[in-house]
Amino acid sequence: MQVSVEATKGLERRLTITVPAESIDSAVKSRLQQLAKTQRINGFRPGKVPVNVIKKRYGQSVRQEIAGEVMQRNFYEAITQEKITPAGMPSFEMKTDEDGKDLEYVAAFEVYPEVEVKDVAKIQVEKPAVDISDKDLSNMIDTLRKQHASYKEVKRKAKKDDKVTIDFIGTIDGEEFDGGKAENFALEMGKDRMIPGFEKPIVGNKTGDEVIADVTFPEDYHAEKLKGKVAQFTINIKKVEQLDLPKVDEEFAKLFGIEDGNIEALHAEVRKNMQRELDQTLKASVKEQVIAGLLEKNQIDLPKALVDQEINALREQAKQRFSQQQGGNVDNMPELPADLFEENARKRVSIGLLLGEVIKINELKVDAAKVAALIETAASAYEDPQEVIEYYRTNDELMQQMNNVAMEEQAVELLLEQAKVKEVKKSFDEIMNKQA
Repeated sequence: MQVSVEATKGLERRLTITVPAESIDSAVKSRLQQLAKTQRINGFRPGKVPVNVIKKRYGQSVRQEIAGEVMQRNFYEAITQEKITPAGMPSFEMKTDEDGKDLEYVAAFEVYPEVEVKDVAKIQVEKPAVDISDKDLSNMIDTLRKQHASYKEVKRKAKKDDKVTIDFIGTIDGEEFDGGKAENFALEMGKDRMIPGFEKPIVGNKTGDEVIADVTFPEDYHAEKLKGKVAQFTINIKKVEQLDLPKVDEEFAKLFGIEDGNIEALHAEVRKNMQRELDQTLKASVKEQVIAGLLEKNQIDLPKALVDQEINALREQAKQRFSQQQGGNVDNMPELPADLFEENARKRVSIGLLLGEVIKINELKVDAAKVAALIETAASAYEDPQEVIEYYRTNDELMQQMNNVAMEEQAVELLLEQAKVKEVKKSFDEIMNKQA
């Protein structure tokens, strides 16, 4: 076997491989002899069909089959010999394939780029320093109260956080339009669920009042015929209800798994959950900055094959999410265009190559203690953490995923040690609201 390597453009490579004629011809002859023993052809006894008859009938297809096997086998031998690592499957182009002649073909493929991680010390990271104050805890308790609140009817004028039951009819130029009419419609005020201006005349009015709302549909409104249209809604207020928050008492505490209803225990549990979410948010923020700095300082060529693989993976994830939203039905889902995912795919491939190089040059190994800590953190959000931990430990696929997460975090932590880190005091709300 003779091999010549040609660098064509960027990461593209072409291998021209020549296989001696006798190697191919002998393999074809052997295969035809095997066929002669098994094929049934009229006029000949089983196993007695002359090889030249078999060759006439099956010779071309057998040669194509042998050539395909040889190209695959010799390609892998060639890249091993030349110490080349393809970044995707090759495409083959046959040059010469005739009896008595050397088999010559070209394998085209991409290789991985040479990655050099540099300028890590120039990466700038802002690391927030956050304490959970008593006010933050109080605000979270209020949020939990609102989540478990009910509404009760009141005989007063409607306010921002009330819920109103209304009938309404919408018109454009004095004519009603499709979708502009409803009866006994429950509207939670202040949630911005209606088009701008709809709620404004309701505030300050009470049950039995009729009000007029003059509105303009947004230019990006989902109904094409209504985009940018000026409309008028006649609204009849049928009921006004106010939010009725539960008291922070034993019954309230029991809603959150505090079996004895102890309020101090509730506060401790809520603070613990807040701290867990805060820690995860801070870690994600720092990691995002490290990755962004790494990408900015290290621009690398990307193999199209790897980008295409990532696009397909992202497309499949989007399909699965859509399937879950639609109850498993994706029959009518159109094929999403590749350019919808390309930017994200390129970013993910770049991150993978760069972090892979960090792991390689620093000879990082998975830290079992970190894996265990990651699993415990994930499990702590569940009612029975130990059951979740055991489930992870007995599931090879989940454990491999967690090993990958741990390895990535170790690489990021190593980069963080070398980066320029500035600690900045932030409030709990600043961090969590930014995340939202």
